[in-house]
Amino acid sequence: MEEDTIAAISTPLGEGGIGIVRLSGKEAFPIAKKIFKGKGKEMESRKLLYGHIIDPGNNRVIDEVLVSFMPAPYTYTREDVVEINCHGGIIPLKKILELCLEQGARLAERGEFTLRAFLKGRIDLSQAEGVIDLIRAKTDEGRELALTQVEGKLSQKIKEIKDKILDLLAFLEVNLDYPEEDVEEVTGEKAKEGIELIIKEIDEILEGAEEGKIYREGIKTAIIGKPNVGKSSLLNALLREQRAIVTEVPGTTRDLLEEAINVKGVPLNIIDTAGIRKTEDMVEKLGVERTERILKESHLIIFILDAKTGIEKEDWRILETLQEKNFIVFINKTDLVPPREADRMKEELGDTPVIKASIKYGEGLKELEEMILEMVFQGKIISPESVLVSNSRHKASLEKGKKYLEEALKALEENLPLDLVTIDLKGSWEALGEITGETIDEGILNKIFSQFCIGK
Repeated sequence: MEEDTIAAISTPLGEGGIGIVRLSGKEAFPIAKKIFKGKGKEMESRKLLYGHIIDPGNNRVIDEVLVSFMPAPYTYTREDVVEINCHGGIIPLKKILELCLEQGARLAERGEFTLRAFLKGRIDLSQAEGVIDLIRAKTDEGRELALTQVEGKLSQKIKEIKDKILDLLAFLEVNLDYPEEDVEEVTGEKAKEGIELIIKEIDEILEGAEEGKIYREGIKTAIIGKPNVGKSSLLNALLREQRAIVTEVPGTTRDLLEEAINVKGVPLNIIDTAGIRKTEDMVEKLGVERTERILKESHLIIFILDAKTGIEKEDWRILETLQEKNFIVFINKTDLVPPREADRMKEELGDTPVIKASIKYGEGLKELEEMILEMVFQGKIISPESVLVSNSRHKASLEKGKKYLEEALKALEENLPLDLVTIDLKGSWEALGEITGETIDEGILNKIFSQFCIGK
């Protein structure tokens, strides 16, 4: 299939100023020449040529276009690539793609252009995954993280660790294969020291895994509280739109509502939960159970109190469950009580992060956003790292590699034969190779690239 010439629409379908049909493969140039009639100069490498796409069957003009011819190997796929820039409507794009297929191209599969870039050694697997993360980035920070991955920052770090494992293997195997030679003796202590240093490096990368995931996917933020304290109103206020239903009837929110917002570059996945209270309503009870489950999974919790009712017994019970979490108390409806009542509630809460607010009048929203940012940048949720792992697959491979190293360390401590130690070291090297794609299973490879859009 690598020998096929592939074609796909590389821009989103819909109306737009420009759309792009991309070809890649050894027949890309001949196919393009059959349907493109240029005005003026003959084909020139890496220049946009003006002309028309013509249907060879009837010589009818399909669209006015700009076409670029890019010869291998200096292309995205390291193959001959042609990009046809046409008007960005569904009909011209589909018609030009159909002509490419009629002339011998095959419709590209999901992510096949990037897969070819990987298979031909232009990028490694972690860089390829960075491409899809770059496309899906929700904020500038997410974009920057994805870009460092595309540029190979993580790959370089993994390569350095793998080289250290190879160095250890080389020393151990010299002792195994040439014990009579006068070479530097690799003692158990020296091997242990080397393995411990590698484990430390892996741990440093793993420490940033949760932070990297947050940059990539957002901070999972739950809005909780008793019924009718203003949870849905707060969601609507943060979104600047009427997304959740707001009524005076307690228990209106029976299910979880999740929306994504960007707070000055920090992605928040806001979840409006069902009110937490004892209830006999089976549907509402299920909503409360889901809320309690969401609390365990959230990175940040906004706990809303009602200034009118004060802090009740149920509120204190909820607060007790939040002590190990990152949370902010948001005292709503302060417009309905004298200022001293809200102050008294704040005093009762001690050192807990508290915001006095009135969602109805837009008070406290700016302070809430600033407090979220403060928690983020003080490192309570995200702490900047030189290398951040944002991909669950990468994290799993790092943990797998670390486990092999720990087994090697254990074997040394128990004075087991060195060849058993080398087996574990090789296992670690292979596990880390899964990140960059050097030792990846074909099934996993296909699964990764199936997440891409067609045309990328």
